[in-house]
Order: sequence, then C-alpha cells, then structure tokens
Amino acid sequence: MAAPCTRHAALALGLRSLLLCARRDPRGARLGWGGVRGGAGLGAGLGSAPGSSRRRWAHNSAWSASGVRGQAEVALGTRKLKISTGKLARFADGCAIVQLGETAVMVTAVSKAKAASVQFMPLVVDYRQKAAAAGRIPTNHLRRELGTTDLEILTSRVIDRSIRPLFPAGYFYDTQVICNLLSVDGVNDPEVLAINGASAALALSDIPWDGPVGAVRVGIVNGDVVINPTRRELTQSSLNMIVTGAASSSVVMLEAAGEDVLQQDLCHAIKVGVKHTTQVVLAIQQLARQYGRAKRTPQKLWVPRADMVERARQLASKEVYAIFTDYTHDKISRDEAINELRLETEEQLRASFTDAEQYDIIEAFNVITKEVFRGLILNEYKRCDGRELSALRDIACEVDLYRPLHGSALFQRGQTQVLCSVTFDSMESALKTNRIAALGSGVKDRNFMLHYEFPPYATNEIGRVSGLNRRELGHGALAEKGLRPVIPKDFPFTIRVTSDVLESNGSSSMASVCGGSLALMDAGVPISSAVAGVAVGLVAKTDPENPRDISDYRLLTDILGIEDYFGDMDFKLAGTKKGITALQADIKLPGIPLKVVMEAIQQATVAKSEILQIMNNTIAKPRPNRKESGPIVDTIQVPLSKRSRFVGPGGYNLNRLQAETGVTISQLDEESYSVFAPTPDAMNEAREFIDNICKDDQEQRLEFGAVYTATIAEIRDSGVMVKLYPNMTPVLLHNSQLDQRRIQHPSALNLEVGQQLQVKYFGRDPTDGRMRLSRKVLMAMGSQSPAKTLEDRQPISMTGDRPLAMQADK
Repeated sequence: MAAPCTRHAALALGLRSLLLCARRDPRGARLGWGGVRGGAGLGAGLGSAPGSSRRRWAHNSAWSASGVRGQAEVALGTRKLKISTGKLARFADGCAIVQLGETAVMVTAVSKAKAASVQFMPLVVDYRQKAAAAGRIPTNHLRRELGTTDLEILTSRVIDRSIRPLFPAGYFYDTQVICNLLSVDGVNDPEVLAINGASAALALSDIPWDGPVGAVRVGIVNGDVVINPTRRELTQSSLNMIVTGAASSSVVMLEAAGEDVLQQDLCHAIKVGVKHTTQVVLAIQQLARQYGRAKRTPQKLWVPRADMVERARQLASKEVYAIFTDYTHDKISRDEAINELRLETEEQLRASFTDAEQYDIIEAFNVITKEVFRGLILNEYKRCDGRELSALRDIACEVDLYRPLHGSALFQRGQTQVLCSVTFDSMESALKTNRIAALGSGVKDRNFMLHYEFPPYATNEIGRVSGLNRRELGHGALAEKGLRPVIPKDFPFTIRVTSDVLESNGSSSMASVCGGSLALMDAGVPISSAVAGVAVGLVAKTDPENPRDISDYRLLTDILGIEDYFGDMDFKLAGTKKGITALQADIKLPGIPLKVVMEAIQQATVAKSEILQIMNNTIAKPRPNRKESGPIVDTIQVPLSKRSRFVGPGGYNLNRLQAETGVTISQLDEESYSVFAPTPDAMNEAREFIDNICKDDQEQRLEFGAVYTATIAEIRDSGVMVKLYPNMTPVLLHNSQLDQRRIQHPSALNLEVGQQLQVKYFGRDPTDGRMRLSRKVLMAMGSQSPAKTLEDRQPISMTGDRPLAMQADK
C-alpha cells in the first residue's frame, strides 16, 4: 500500500507546483490543463521537456489575448454582416464568428509549429452542417451526423480555393480550418459566411497568411444585381455566383452557375461583387489590427537554394528548352524526356552538393523547368505543342456508340478523351436532398445528375480505384452546372449522365460538358441548346516581393495539363451559343486584376463558339424520338371502385407486379398511377399482368335504387359478404343494414352461407368506391319490389382491349 500512497503524494505535489507556477508567472498567463499545443493534457505536462514548457506558455498567452472580444460590421445592401472574435474556441490559433441575419458560422484555424513531412501545403478545410443549427434531428438510424455530404465537400473546396493562394511559398505546415454552423435561419446562405469566417480566423491568428479576403454571393433578379440574395431571391435569380476578392480589388476565386447569362451581364456582376468584397476585406483588416496576433516566423520555408538553382540552370536549361520546343512530343513522350533529364541533372547536383537535402535537389530542377516553360510563353509566345496562344486543339466527336445505351457520345480534344452515357429512370430515382441541405439551398429533389469518374489509367498511372474523391465530386458538380439550365423542366424521366475520362491531358471537366451535351442530344432529350466548355490559362510575370503586382501576362486557350501545372490560373467556362451556364476560376496567385478576368471571359467565349460549331457538325439538335431500347412511361386510370383489386391486400399485387416485371409504379392522384418500364418488353409484361389481375372483376351496369338478389358468400361479425353475380368480388352488407332491429351478429337472423337476400343498390361511396347495399330499407317499405337477376354479365368499360385505360405519356 505504500507505493500508491507515494504516487498520490507525488501527483499532489506536482499539481501544487503547477498552480504555484501559474500564480508566479510574471507574464500573467493562465495555465489550462489542455493548454499544451497538439492536444496534450495534464499527463503530458508533468515531466515534459523544457521546449514543450515554452510552447505551453506561448499558447496560454494566446488564450489570454484571445479573451479580448471584438466585433466589426459591414453594410451589404440592406443587411449587415457581423464578424466577431474572442468569445468562443480560444484555444485555436484563430477563431471568428460571422453572422448574417440569424445565420451564424464559427470558423477556427490551427497550424502546427513543426513542419510536415510532405513537400506541399497540407491545408485541410472541413465544412460541416449541423442539424441542430437548423432546429432538426438527423433522420438516419443513429440520429446524428454521419460522414460528409456532397454539399459539405463542395463548400470545403470553395473555401480552400479562396484561402490557399495567400499562404507564403514553401509554408509546409499542417493547417486545418474547421467551419461549424451555429445557426441557420433558412433565409441567409451559410457558405459565403464560412469563407469570410475562414479569412477572419486566419487574419486574426499568428499563422503566416497574406490576407484577408472577402466573399459575397451575387445574383441577378429581374435584371438587377443582388448581393447575398436570400434563399427565395436565389430561386428567382438567373445567376448564382460566389466572388472572393482580396485587397486592391483583385479576384482570388470565382464559382458560378447561370441560366444562359449574357457575357456583359456576367462581367457587370463580377465587378459589383468585387466592389463589395473590398468592404469585407477592410472590416477584417480593421478587426485584425485591433485584436489580431503578431504573425509567427516559421522555422523554415521550403525554398530551394539559389546556388543549387543556378547550377541546375547551367546543367539543364538548354536541354529543357529543346524538349519544350520539340512539337513532335505528346504528353507521354514529353514527360518521359523531362524525367530522363531530371534523373541526370539530379545525379550531377548530388555530386556537386553532397550536403544538400533531397527536396532542394528535386525543387532546383523543378524551378528551371517552370522557368523555361513560362519564358517560352511570355517572351516567345510559344506553347509546347506548337499552337498559338488562342488556338484550340483538334476536336473529334462521335455519338450513338452502343445501341443498348439510352444515349452515348465520345468527345476527343487533343489527348483528352471522355466517354459520356445517358441513362433514364423513373422519377422515383431522383436524388433526394437531405432536409438540412434543403433548408439552406431550397433544392429538394434533383432529377438530373452528372457523375464524373477519373480512373488512374487516364494519365498512365496505377492507383487505387475506390469511392468518390473530392476532385471527382468537384469536377462532376461543375459539369452538371454547365448542363442543368438546358434540361427541360417537365421531362418525365430522371436523367443520369456518366462521364468516364479515358485519357486526360487538361480540362477533362469541360470535355465532360461537351460530351454530356452530345450524349443528351443522342438520347433524344429536348435540351434547349447545345453546351460547350473550355479552360483558359494564365502565365503572369509578377514582382517576387509583391505577387499581386503583375507587369505582364499571357492568356492561353484550351490549356494542356502541363500548362495548368506550371501556369497561374485554370479558368473554366461553359455555356450555350447565347450565354454562360457555368464558371469556375482556380487562381494560384494571391489575386489577379479585374482586367485579366474580363479578358479571360472574352477569350473563353470566342473559343466556346468555335467548339459549338464543331459539335454541330456531328449532331446539331436532339433526336426527335428516344431510342427503341429506352424506357416507357404510361399512365393508368384506376377508378376508386377497382383500386383495392388493383393494389391487392397490403399492396401485394403492386409489389408482385414490380418484382416480376421490373416496372416502377407511383401514384399520381386518387385515380391515376404512373408506370415506368425500363424497356418496351417490360411494359408489355406489365400490361399482361394488369389484365390478369382485373380480368374477372366484371361490373354490371347497376341501376340506382333498384332491388337485386344477393347471395351470402361469408358471414362476419360486422355483417355478411354478398355477391350480386357469381364472379363478383364480395362486398360487405353491414349489420346496420340487415334489419330494422339493432343486431350484434348476423346469426341473430339465422342467416347462412349460400342464402339469398333481396337488397337495394344505392350507388358507391364517393370516398372509397365501395358498393352501398341495404336490406333494412326494403323491410321498412313493407312491400318488396320485384328483384332483378344479374345473369347476362357485361365487361367493364375500358379503352381499347385492356380493362384499365393506359395512356402513353408522350
């Protein structure tokens, strides 16, 4: 027992010492048990290394400084955007709460002090929806948030693209930005608030970052530009665009979807959006000056040594120039030539710099390769494949590749090849949006979707073929935005376009737009217009001290993969001959002038028109009819009197019909059912099945008020089941209609199965279609009218040869 007592005494002594240290600390810092950076607790604090003690004190000082609360407001139209800090999540390096209306988002930013082992910027952005923020409970079996939704991933990508360009070059430190929804009012959009919150959190923190940035959502409602439109205004808007801007009215990120927006309207909306982002930037700057922390000095920025870069330039610059000016190379051969030269140069650099790190050697050659490649474009107006700066690659199109497919197309642009297929299914297959996402976006069901797949063989690589990744989801969402505006609203099927990238050498997402448009027309979807997409790149000469200062630049039409890699921008634009349907700008610089954006839109619009002309040579308009192998939709009119026969007990007949024939049946109203069949043969089988269900349900033309002879088929507690003719479905004659006296069971009247009764017919119940019969009325009359006998049975009324009228939905 002595040992435990000794340990308890030591622990108590350690606690007392820590508390004394906290009181005597001359800097006045407060000691928190979870204050050790990296999540270490009390156990890590006892007996830790001297270096960790200093990190703990620094963090606690930050916690104390973060306790000062501050707030800034920005007037955006008739509403105010509020940005506050210092109240919540004070252990984070930076935290900001952004509120618009009753929608509030908290964003935190944390970056490690130790460099990561990877040679890139390891930034992770997590945007998470919270059901509690919308006053709801998740509907899954665990009643809690599970995994990440598509909307969360797409929003995280937008935030990442808005903040990543402003981190310093060579800052390879694990950094995480988490966006937590505090409340959602269903009126104001939380996505834009999350971008501004990330900007404010980074600006307030000590993380090296050349911000802030500001973001607004821009809409066009009835011809007027609206900043941060409400959810209802957004449903009426012809444009849905997010603009992220930095200081000096520069553009950092664009993401837009439009309903054939004219070029001049789009340009005007961008200018108005950038003007309002500047107001957000100024507010965050003021908040950071008053309540922000001094930026930390990283232990190391991964920048290659100047002497090693100069040596690599002497060894390889001429050879790299020769490879990039050899226009006989394609993607694979050019990469192989560069890699072979890379290995030779790196070997010579290792011999010259024996103490150099592997990163410095690799990056020295990369710097020279990028320098030569960009110099050719800036100084000699040459591209590595021999094209002019505004020229398109060779384009080839094919449609109707495989007959069983509802629609198919192959789009080839240079060495980018995309196979698109169209599949029709019932409206029940529409994508159902979760209730929390629907509250923010207003979209409940999606009957059009595009899925983008990028297998590793598309770039001559080997990789794991697994589930959807963020890149595939983002590219597919962009292509879907480009095609959605031309899809008819009243199309009777759910449409799925699958885009398989078979070869990739740049701009596969825009190739998916072109291929998807061709496949839709091949499938006979009456789209309003063909859609094409193109990517425009940028190579700019900037001041090393101020990357926003662009002294010269070149815009490249229809960029290759290597031009995207070495360039400064990937500007994707999709649209019809009339206007623009989708736009996305990925910018690597910390901002580009509006002038460059306007020129990129103009250059992309010209290229889009050229692509549409080439596509029209293959198929100029949608096919007038869908293919014979395609699905069919029919509408069945089922009178209320026959609904129970058609549906069956507990839906047995409907379930059996769908299981045996493969059709999908959904009820439209009280008497109408929609039947979806994947093939004409399946529809024929369904018709035969329905005929067999209803063939013995023949109904006489009964006369209201007439007296008929009924035969008892079954005795129940509630009454007797009777038939007016042999093959009739028995109907209930209730106890209340059997006799003038009140009886509890038919046995009180000595009724037996097979006994005949005279009943009076009073039509059918208007609510459920049941036949209304009465024996009590005849007994009250005192004298009975002559009963009619139903022997000559007539078939039920029907259209054509089928007992249920089935009308094709053309």
